[in-house]
Amino acid sequence: MAAAAAEAVTAPRREEPTRDDAAVETAEEAKEPAEGDITELCRDMFSKMATYLTGELTATSEDYKLLENMNKLTSLKYLEMKDIAINISRNLKDLNQKYAGLQPYLDQINVIEEQVAALEQAAYKLDAYSKKLEAKYKKLEKR
Repeated sequence: MAAAAAEAVTAPRREEPTRDDAAVETAEEAKEPAEGDITELCRDMFSKMATYLTGELTATSEDYKLLENMNKLTSLKYLEMKDIAINISRNLKDLNQKYAGLQPYLDQINVIEEQVAALEQAAYKLDAYSKKLEAKYKKLEKR
């Protein structure tokens, strides 16, 4: 033991050179882990990788399920819109048929309206003529 202590005292001490640059790091020698540790680390890595990939695949699968549901809902909405458009088309055809049925009456109303306008003009002319006659009559009566 004394010999070991003597060697320790006489052994030259290796001192690391001091550097002013604080950003420089010192390298350490890489040591190979034991065989059992490598096996355990590989198992752990593969287990975590499997968990990660399972999560990624599950997320992708859920995205596709969501897209499928959205497509189904969109399809149902389009079917509803199609039914609405068919009903609107049917109602428009009915209205056009009813309008076509009313068209002769509407034409008669237009003819009557034109006749009433002509009759009104005739009434105004008759009124103006009667006023002229009245004025002439009063003029003749004064004489």
